[in-house]
Amino acid sequence: MHVRTLAAAVALALPLTACSQPDDRDSVVVAASAAPAGLDFTTTGGAAAPQALVGNVYETLVRIDASGTPVPFLARSWDRDGGTFTFHLRDDVTFANGKPFTADDAAFSIRYVQDEWTNGLKAQMAPVAGVEVLDEHTLRVRVDGGTAAEDAWLWSMGTLTGAMMTPDGVDDLATAPLGTGPYTVQRFDVGERIQFAARDDYWGGPVARDAAIRYFDDPVSAVNALRVGDADVVWAMQAPQLIQTLPQDIRVEVGTTNGEVLLSMNNQRAPFDDPDVRRAVAYAVDRKAINEVVYNGLATDTGGAPVPPTDPWFPGRDYYPFDPEKARELLAGRTPDITITVPNLPYAQEASELLYSQLRDVGFRVRLETVEFPAVWLNQVLKGHDYQSSLVAHVEPRDVPMLFADPDYYLGYDNAAVREQIAAGDMAGAIDQIMDDAAALTLVNAPNIVLFAPGVHGLDPNVVTDSLRLNEVEK
Repeated sequence: MHVRTLAAAVALALPLTACSQPDDRDSVVVAASAAPAGLDFTTTGGAAAPQALVGNVYETLVRIDASGTPVPFLARSWDRDGGTFTFHLRDDVTFANGKPFTADDAAFSIRYVQDEWTNGLKAQMAPVAGVEVLDEHTLRVRVDGGTAAEDAWLWSMGTLTGAMMTPDGVDDLATAPLGTGPYTVQRFDVGERIQFAARDDYWGGPVARDAAIRYFDDPVSAVNALRVGDADVVWAMQAPQLIQTLPQDIRVEVGTTNGEVLLSMNNQRAPFDDPDVRRAVAYAVDRKAINEVVYNGLATDTGGAPVPPTDPWFPGRDYYPFDPEKARELLAGRTPDITITVPNLPYAQEASELLYSQLRDVGFRVRLETVEFPAVWLNQVLKGHDYQSSLVAHVEPRDVPMLFADPDYYLGYDNAAVREQIAAGDMAGAIDQIMDDAAALTLVNAPNIVLFAPGVHGLDPNVVTDSLRLNEVEK
């Protein structure tokens, strides 16, 4: 992690109504970029909603610590006998409506993921073969698939799929999410902000301040908001080149993320149904140049693989070194027409301009198409599969199974051997095969640049899961 002192900015600020206007002296405001299209992450992919809600509204039986290890949380402890996990739950936890949290709620939450979720990450709950409530605060879960699948499932229980819900709350997931966390959602303005109210009765102790996440389309606006005191933190600042322009009283910390900036190629649409065309793209892209221009060299080169350096199966090799001549050989005189559908996010816009030049240089005829993120991109690309190529940061933790083990996912990658390797826990073998097929190309692993106003601290810039815990901010 790099720590520097500089200047920053964050926040927005539409006027709130009188009843919901926070006193800025008693509220924490975090500025962010990509806004959620909605609050119900059980039905929609994307990282913005779980980032805002997991750890703030919803909580989990286990938490993932800074080393990537599951540790007790709503479960005080657990016993493990092979694939059988017995969780011993805390007896002092309540939902925000006052209802006690029990093993019945935990069992309901697990089954709800399996039976009702449509988010692709529901696959993380697939290994669960049985759930049994032993008493009010004891839950037994049987997980099939061997040690690797069991370990992966336990880890996933510290992420959005492990969010503890209650039957009383699922009818209002999109408008009034109900959890055991330190906050409730007070107001949600799509594309602009989420306002959180601190719970007076939070089981973990008093919550010092209300909080808000405010969303900005461009990093300059976020930095300006921090500069004038409308925000306390800028999270995941998207323009590293601004760092050197900032005042010295703003602290800057740079951490790692789960964000693979993925150049997707629709494996089921020409010309990317041809592996050699995908490989030509992979050799034609100068990832080092993209890192330098877009991220000031602060990003991590993963060798093109869709794995952050914090994952235990990070390969540590360069699958596709920059080699334009090799790309031309693979194209064998072809000049494919391709359209890159680019979300209107700063890093994607900048990277796409470089991709345009690099791919044209080896023979591709390239068109860039900008679409609004999240709504249009989610509908057209992620859900509709109506695209040839695109790029976006996939920031869900350990998401290789979601990306590459489902032929109906938007990448359209279909390899039975890879699915078998993933199911068996052979992640290293699966990654090698995915990269041999050039199923997609990771341009970089994105850095997490966090700007703190004077006197503000408390957030770890290293992103391990999908949660931005607002009650950790101190000022």
